[in-house]
Amino acid sequence: MIVHQPELRLWVLSGPTGSYVLWLDEEDRPLVLHWGPRLTAEQAASLLDLPRPGFWPVENTSEGMADLAAAGGLRYGAAGLQVRFPDGTRDLELAFTGESHTEDTLVLTFADRHYPLTVESHYRLRGDVIERHLVLRNAGEPVTLARADSATWVVPPLADYRLGHVHGRWGAETQLTRVELPYGETVLTSRRGVTSHHANPWAMIDDGTATEEHGAVYSCALAWSGSWRLTAQRLPTGRVTLSAGFGHDPVVLTLEDELVTPVCAGMYSQGGFGAASRAWHDYQLRHVLPHPGELRPVLYNSWEATGFDLSLDGQIALAERAAAMGVELFVMDDGWFGARTHDAAGLGDWYPNPARFPEGLAPLIARVHELGMRFGLWVEPEMVNPDSELYRAHPDWVIHQPHRRRTEHRNQLVLNLARPEVAEHLHRTLDELLAKNAIDFVKWDMNRPFTEAGQPGSDDHDRLWIGHVRALYAILDRLREAHPHARFESCSSGGGRVDLGILSRTDQVWTSDNTDALDRVEIQHGFSQLYPTRVMAAWVTDSPNPITGRELPLDFRFHVAMAGVLGVGGSLDKWTDGELARAAELVADYKRIRPIVQHGLQYRLAHGSLTGVQYVLGEQTAVLAFRTARRFAQAEPPLALRGLDPLGRYRDIASGREYHGAVLLTHGIPLGMGPGDYASTMIHLVREA
Repeated sequence: MIVHQPELRLWVLSGPTGSYVLWLDEEDRPLVLHWGPRLTAEQAASLLDLPRPGFWPVENTSEGMADLAAAGGLRYGAAGLQVRFPDGTRDLELAFTGESHTEDTLVLTFADRHYPLTVESHYRLRGDVIERHLVLRNAGEPVTLARADSATWVVPPLADYRLGHVHGRWGAETQLTRVELPYGETVLTSRRGVTSHHANPWAMIDDGTATEEHGAVYSCALAWSGSWRLTAQRLPTGRVTLSAGFGHDPVVLTLEDELVTPVCAGMYSQGGFGAASRAWHDYQLRHVLPHPGELRPVLYNSWEATGFDLSLDGQIALAERAAAMGVELFVMDDGWFGARTHDAAGLGDWYPNPARFPEGLAPLIARVHELGMRFGLWVEPEMVNPDSELYRAHPDWVIHQPHRRRTEHRNQLVLNLARPEVAEHLHRTLDELLAKNAIDFVKWDMNRPFTEAGQPGSDDHDRLWIGHVRALYAILDRLREAHPHARFESCSSGGGRVDLGILSRTDQVWTSDNTDALDRVEIQHGFSQLYPTRVMAAWVTDSPNPITGRELPLDFRFHVAMAGVLGVGGSLDKWTDGELARAAELVADYKRIRPIVQHGLQYRLAHGSLTGVQYVLGEQTAVLAFRTARRFAQAEPPLALRGLDPLGRYRDIASGREYHGAVLLTHGIPLGMGPGDYASTMIHLVREA
């Protein structure tokens, strides 16, 4: 609900539990008076009677309170909107020109006092989440934009400030860290052209005392799949802001007519980090994902079994073993197309290798469908090998700069999708591939960052950083519309492109190339802080693990992967009959709890040498627990559950034993994992009364 009090120039944006209060001061600056628990309009108006924090004449009294943090005037902190006009004038002087609002949307419009530039600040309520973006319009000569963040979030005064975010690298994505926020500017960013493995465009702020179950959390997340930056600023006055947007230093944009920034969503929540995560998960399931109500199928991916050594008979043999295990989606990975018999050739030539598939993909797809599975295919459309028909025909189509070498990474260059002819070729090629083949699932990979980012012949090289991502979005949107049966997975050399922008166009994401179950416990813990289980692809692969060399029990590998969208990626042709039989049992176990895991509320019960994750959906709950090491022969205590009715009685589906809800909530459930390291269990409870 949005309430406007025009006589006070005050707006109150309220969700079910929180409110965001905006006020225009005498200089037309939109200031944040409140972001926190829900207030009535009368309570919000009373905030104007409170004394303003005073540091005058030394400091600007509104520093760190601006909702639209435009550079200019007596402001020296980080500015989310920075411009340079053609005559060299910097900064903005914005005058309020009007507002419009509905029950759940608000637009505040400002115009520069001299130049023909207008700024619209947009707000949209999605429950307790507020989606924000800017629309900039220029009616004069081109204007240089040094920065155009989608939103600046003003965190209220707290006893202290702690910044939560994730960091990582290839094979070690989404490592959670929480640190005291220092004074000054802390910048999280990607300069790679993709979201990146090294950081993710979200942040959480608490007062340093919040736990999984208690405390206020202020968070924001950017819906953008290219380069980005998020600045957490702690001013000398004690004020803290979070400002997020696309682009990175030193990239600048030229505003000729109109620019719409991506959405940055923000949320205040109570109930600790667990409640914040569940609220973000609910938001994505309701408002971001394209098919939120679906259950994601159990998939098998043939990459680790075959590498580039593909054949029709070999793929069919793997498909038959996968189907017998209970797999529902068979995905053929790299090596099926062009001259792609190794990683230095063929990217860009998206037609079946005639030597390996002389009759095309139809025989394999027909057999997979005959086995009762859907068929999926790996592509990496944004890349090209210099050893390819496409590159030989169009060497100018890649991102490059004149008089500079073209740095290859993984023997690849990046196609410049910001060029319309490149984007159109890519769309046409993929549209034809999907139209001619009964492909149900596309694993869309992107394996390298930008280098030498330029586009010769253009007078605005920097625009490609944004143009590439927007063209990618447009291609995905067109393909989804033309092929509504197809589902898509975002992959970028593992978890390098995971964000709210790509999730609005794909059905799941590849979390990491590292499938070691022990490492995945940590990766999945960080992933779950913002993103829901419903999108988190998790595979069971061989032991020893092909990346880490670690040996882990089959049950442990399965139970960790069952905490996400279960997949299998091992060499099934080398698994024993016993392993295949046990895997089939575990796949069946997962299917029984899949609706709870993929659509239920998630509770992180413990994390460390014993990790427990619980999911609750209606009258059912599922618990997955993993123990990495057992020291001194000491058994773990029962694990206290969450989200249950204390007056209810719950039956364990496997054992038939009944438990009182109050006892499960206070004393916990026995895990019974037995002796040894790398033990695990799955527990499925149903409320009986």
